[in-house]
Amino acid sequence: MAGSRTPGEAGTDPRSPGGTVPPTTPQPVVHDATRAAIFLVLTVAPGGEDDVRELLADLPGLVRTVAFRGPGDGLACVLGIGSEAWDRLFAGPRPAALHPFQALRGARHVAPATPGDLLLHLRAQRMDLCFELATLVTRRLGKAVAVVDETHGFTYFDQRDLLGFVDGTENPTGPASGAAALVATEDPAFAGGSYVIVQKYLHDLGRWDALSIEEQEAVVGRTKAANVELAAKEQPPDSHVAVNQVEDADGRAQQIVRANMPFGSLARGEYGTYFIGFCRTPSVIEQMLRNMFLGTGEATHDRILDFSTAMTGSLFFTPPADFFDALPDAPHAS
Repeated sequence: MAGSRTPGEAGTDPRSPGGTVPPTTPQPVVHDATRAAIFLVLTVAPGGEDDVRELLADLPGLVRTVAFRGPGDGLACVLGIGSEAWDRLFAGPRPAALHPFQALRGARHVAPATPGDLLLHLRAQRMDLCFELATLVTRRLGKAVAVVDETHGFTYFDQRDLLGFVDGTENPTGPASGAAALVATEDPAFAGGSYVIVQKYLHDLGRWDALSIEEQEAVVGRTKAANVELAAKEQPPDSHVAVNQVEDADGRAQQIVRANMPFGSLARGEYGTYFIGFCRTPSVIEQMLRNMFLGTGEATHDRILDFSTAMTGSLFFTPPADFFDALPDAPHAS
C-alpha cells in the first residue's frame, strides 16, 4: 500500500527457517498530514470471510490504481483488523496484544465499545481520491460487509479541531514516530505492524463557545491562538494536556501517533473530531483513556469530556504491508 517505507526492526520468528524476521515495510501509519480523509469501520457478515481475504490480497493494487490518477496527491490506505475478525480470517499466530476495545464507564462520562471488524483509513490531499478508493472497496466487498460507520474528515485551517485548538502538536517526529507506532522485537512475528484505536467525538459547541478564551485554554491546557502549552503552575490537573500524559515505569513519557481529523454535518448539527491513534502497544492509549474517563489522582476526569462525547470505540491491528503479499491460511484451510 502507498506510503512510508520505514523498516521495522528485525527479530526472531519460530515460523521461519533460521528463526529470523527480515526488516518489514509498515503500512503508512506514519504519514504527513493530508487535507482529506475517510474513515470506514466495517463488520464482516457470516460467510463473507473469503471475500474479505480476496480483497485484502488485492487492496495494494487498488490503492496503486487510484493513486496513479492523482500523482503527488499522497493517497494512502491503512487497513486494520479487529480481534474477533482476526480469528475468522486467519489461522495460526495472532498479534500478541490484540483484543476487543474495552468500554469505560466513569462517574460522569462513558467511552463506549462499538462493533468493528475492519478499519479503512483513507487519506489524500483530495477527497475525490479517498472517495474513489472507498467506493471500489465497498463495491468489491458487497454484502460480505456492512458499513457501521463512515466519517469524512477535513483539514480545518492550520491543523485545528472544531473547538478552535491546534490538534496533534505532541506527535513524535522523525525516527521517534516509528518507535512510538510500530511493533518491534516484542512481537517479532508481527514486527512493523501497529495497534490503532478509533473514537468518534461529538462536540457541544453551544456550551463550548459560551466559555471565555481563558476558560477554554484551561480545559485544553494550551493557549488557543499561539498553541503554547500552559506553564506547569498554570496547568489545571484536569486539563486535556495534563490528563493525557502517560509515563512508563522509568518515568519516560509514552507517545502515540495521532491522525485526528475534524468532521461535521450542518443538516444533523454535528461537529466533531475523529480520534485515531497508532501505537506499538494498545496499553498506552488505553491508559490515556482510563485517565480521561476514570480520572487520575488529581482529576475526576478529563474536563474536555464535559464538551465532547465519545460515540464510538474500536481497536484494530494494522499488519505490515508485506502481510498482504502472502496472507496466512484461512482457519478452515488449516
